[in-house]
Amino acid sequence: MQYPPSELVLNDKGQVYHLGLSPDQISHKIILVGDQDRVDLVASFFDNVEHGSQHREFACKTGTYKGKRISVVSTGIGTDNIDITINELDALVNIDLDAREDKESLTSLDLIRIGTCGILQPEVPIHSYILTTHAFGLDNVAHFYDIQHKEDEVALNKAINDYINLPEQIVTYTTKASEGLFNKLSSDKTVEGVTVTSSGFYGPQGRQLRLKNSTEALGDKLTTFSHEGHRITNFEMESSALFALGKAMGHNCATICLGIANRPTKDFSKDYHPHMMGLIEYVLERI
Repeated sequence: MQYPPSELVLNDKGQVYHLGLSPDQISHKIILVGDQDRVDLVASFFDNVEHGSQHREFACKTGTYKGKRISVVSTGIGTDNIDITINELDALVNIDLDAREDKESLTSLDLIRIGTCGILQPEVPIHSYILTTHAFGLDNVAHFYDIQHKEDEVALNKAINDYINLPEQIVTYTTKASEGLFNKLSSDKTVEGVTVTSSGFYGPQGRQLRLKNSTEALGDKLTTFSHEGHRITNFEMESSALFALGKAMGHNCATICLGIANRPTKDFSKDYHPHMMGLIEYVLERI
């Protein structure tokens, strides 16, 4: 199959359109961050930087850390941006951009998201490293793709829905982290559990300012959920699409976040930046 210009969109340099990257400019081991300024924080740990670029909110730096070639790419906020990022990263390694055809031999990327999150368990301290076991998607990005979820993912998704009783218009999905990457990041320094990915920061995460939301007490329900050893640890805005799309394309996906707000206790970090530097170093060492 040859992809027409309207479907595989390239810029005037022959690079993928939104990321503004060529295949030789990325590693097969990629750290994803939401904040474009965090790209420089990650790259500050590199021994050298061989490539740096930015198009819109999509910044990228590729270099080496202790002999390992690593890229860091910013996605911006939200699962809509993850849809763009994952499709274009996959195209860089698995589509011949000149011929506009799939390559005969496919490449599997390691995609590790480092982000910030809201904690949903009152006993979990601010600045904890929250490692995602499963991503529960309140967004709808994965529903636009033909993705077959595994039986255990479907069962956990149903259990959460049965407990929290969402409005019928919200159709969710649940995807497990890639086991190999999860095991590399897991340690006695991590808090592990289900991550809820929302499609917004206010109403979709149960916050209410002037506009009344339709998911009253959502946070309380998520906090008290428990099923066969699974509990929900945190809220964020990217991991569901990363896991669902990335794994369906054959990539390895994981998320580890720094907890900067505890929703049940109403606590918020006064300065999380030194702790984010610690998390970045922790991830670089373990991957």
